[in-house]
Amino acid sequence: MTIVQLEYIVAVDTYRSFVVAAEKCFVTQPTLSMQVQKLEDTLGVKLFDRSKQPVTPTEIGIDIIAQARTLLAESEKIKEIITDRQKELSGELKVAIIPTVSPYILPKILRGFVEKYPQVKLIVWEQTTEQIILQLKNGTIDCGILSTPLHEGNLKEIPVFYENFVAYVSKNSKLSKKKNICPEDIDMEEIWVLNEGHCMREQVLNICQRRKATKGFQHFEYNTGSVETLKRMVDQNNGATILPELALSDLNDKQLDKVRYFRSPEPAREVSIVVQNNFLKRRMIDALRNEILELVPKRMRTKKKKEVIDI
Repeated sequence: MTIVQLEYIVAVDTYRSFVVAAEKCFVTQPTLSMQVQKLEDTLGVKLFDRSKQPVTPTEIGIDIIAQARTLLAESEKIKEIITDRQKELSGELKVAIIPTVSPYILPKILRGFVEKYPQVKLIVWEQTTEQIILQLKNGTIDCGILSTPLHEGNLKEIPVFYENFVAYVSKNSKLSKKKNICPEDIDMEEIWVLNEGHCMREQVLNICQRRKATKGFQHFEYNTGSVETLKRMVDQNNGATILPELALSDLNDKQLDKVRYFRSPEPAREVSIVVQNNFLKRRMIDALRNEILELVPKRMRTKKKKEVIDI
């Protein structure tokens, strides 16, 4: 049993294809297949059901591959010990971030992070919570920035800040006549929400305490994954929506007049850096967290008087 063989079976499990796994490992498909077969012969068990497409691990293969991921992570820690002895951070940091957080922190921290750590290559993807969780479990990214709690026992959540939700309302909305609002004031027939697959959609529906299918308006159904689009829909088509508080920094005075704050305790979301339990690249991830903390107001670093909305 070798480290290379463990890397190969993890790659096959991740991509569910011997061909793609070979490409990702920069070897030929016959070479990868031969090494996987050798490992199976050594262990005396079949790790993959090759009759299925995509390829799937066998029942025992699932457990062995999970242990292989742990062993590979532990072996990488040897390299990390050497890196930690170096004064300057270096290497790649692969990060995935949900679209409802990305526009409000990523552009603002990117320049500062790159200037402070020029030897670090930051690779970032915008993805849904479900996609980020899958990639974290597969080990294809180093960390995710998303709304928590996730209730995933094999992932570690490192809270960074707590962000209030606010209402953004048109002049013809009943909410515009109120100085402060409560969830019971919201009429779900006029609210614009994100489409399925976005955790903020679930949080907004939880705020309103109504889980029925939401179409925004009875005569029109609209699906979007963009908070900015929701804001523009209110500007152009009336109604109301729910925004994360950091989105207010981009509003002009006219738009700020459309903002209505919730009464205390304000509904809020917890934003965390999420990693595997035995995660690597701790110094780089800590550096990323510190950059985010420098950006957000101090009051966002505590959940005092805030009702964190579960996903």
